Amino acid sequence: MTSIPDPIQAGLARGWPVRGGDFKAPPAETTVDVAIVGSGAGGGVTAEILARAGLKVLIIEEGPLRSSRDFKQREADAYPQLYQESAGRKTADKAITILQGRCVGGSTTVNWTSSFRTPPATLQHWSERLGLQGLDAQTMAPWFEQAERRLHIQDWEAEPNANNQALARGAQKLGLAAPRIRRNVHGCWNLGSCGMGCPTNAKQSMLVTTLPGALDAGAELWVQTRVERLAHDGHTVQALHCVPVDLSSAPKPGAFVVRARHVVLAGGAINTPALLLRSNAPDPHQRLGRRTFLHPTVISSATFEERVEGWSGAPQTVYSDHFLETEAIDGPLGFKLEAPPLYPVIMATTMAGFGREQAKTLQQFPHTQVLLSLLRDGFHPDSPGGHVTLRRDGSPTLDYPITATLKDGIRRAFLTMAEIQFAAGAREVQPIHEDARPYRSWRDAKAAIGALELRPLSTRIVSAHVMGGCALSSSPEHGVTQTNGQHWQLNNLSIHDGSLFPTSIGANPQLSIYGLVARLATGLAERLGHPVAAWA
Repeated sequence: MTSIPDPIQAGLARGWPVRGGDFKAPPAETTVDVAIVGSGAGGGVTAEILARAGLKVLIIEEGPLRSSRDFKQREADAYPQLYQESAGRKTADKAITILQGRCVGGSTTVNWTSSFRTPPATLQHWSERLGLQGLDAQTMAPWFEQAERRLHIQDWEAEPNANNQALARGAQKLGLAAPRIRRNVHGCWNLGSCGMGCPTNAKQSMLVTTLPGALDAGAELWVQTRVERLAHDGHTVQALHCVPVDLSSAPKPGAFVVRARHVVLAGGAINTPALLLRSNAPDPHQRLGRRTFLHPTVISSATFEERVEGWSGAPQTVYSDHFLETEAIDGPLGFKLEAPPLYPVIMATTMAGFGREQAKTLQQFPHTQVLLSLLRDGFHPDSPGGHVTLRRDGSPTLDYPITATLKDGIRRAFLTMAEIQFAAGAREVQPIHEDARPYRSWRDAKAAIGALELRPLSTRIVSAHVMGGCALSSSPEHGVTQTNGQHWQLNNLSIHDGSLFPTSIGANPQLSIYGLVARLATGLAERLGHPVAAWA
């Protein structure tokens, strides 16, 4: 078999300046033009744009550098190395499990490639209700187009796998639109293991696109290095204080100081607010870490007579926004319908039940089909999102209340998914809730779901989309950052990640981050005296 070229190993052989972890230790002190904290969607795009502009760029990443030769399609390898808290990060009450990347490339290295522009209704709400100008669909379109070109975001022409076909089939029978999902892939082998890192480098994550681009343009990368705090005088960041960490993110002996003309935080919508909190960053209006959103996600499992094999083939290729469009955006919570991939460990740790009951469920693994509903939080008055705070050791935690409005959305989502699955031909359907059981008819499922008590922990809720906590705002009273991404109080600090969003997106957020950050990074380059042409 022909070996697959590994662009990361090729770049290292060319002499990329990578330090930390298995590489040479960083120097005790260093000075750069721009220090970028985080290497995911926001950090990767920013690094490439600024490095190509001729600025001296340093990317600091807490996770390890792994590449296609390390991606073995095994959950036991992937989760401890590539995810925050080994894919076990949870909200403060443990009621919501949060999947976030923790590696070079961040969540883009392990996501399922679904690529949507920010819905126009979301942008319109930000403009009309929140006063955010210049973020309308027409203004943002060229930035999304650049991201789509750079990252090969395009229609997926292959047939959906059986897991996604069930969504399409059930939706069609019920008269619901169910279009195809665009994906950021190039030469995809259709393996289905996207959540464990792409072993063929087909996924156009930051790992194989913008980060190599930045390193080839002269940027430097530090891995397994955590920025503990920012030293500042209330107006200007003077230094970043860093420590080395092991693969579990536990600190190791050593300390590094980075001085930068400008600092960009791109650690994601839990870690970015946490770093600012550890640094006692100015927060005169108590906005930092607040209004953090998750697209709280609930799941419905179905068993079919035929084999589904939900682990095989492109993970997500069909969706429906019907239930985002049937109510006002600030009315009862709408939800986006998708079909997630099925991997054994994720299935075993998410499905309800235990012991013999769970063993029976797992025996049906090849015949199991799953739908999920992403609830659009942050628009309804009773949907305030969560609040990032710090534990005693400085690590972050997210308190996310499960309100009556969220419970109403969860129940409607459970009902909708069950109806679609029965319409698609399911033999049995079971909402993922500790009190639910497999139901053999839509009538029985409808009655049971209507009676479920939607308690935290019993109602299984997950999320892979964390947004907000450092919101863009038209005035310092209403958010943490200006509309150009610059912190309201710290004049040489910008934020370029999903924490900028003042509500959730209502769609998988990676393309929203790419497009917005391309605009912000281009503006930052101009402010730093290094104007750039189009990114892509």
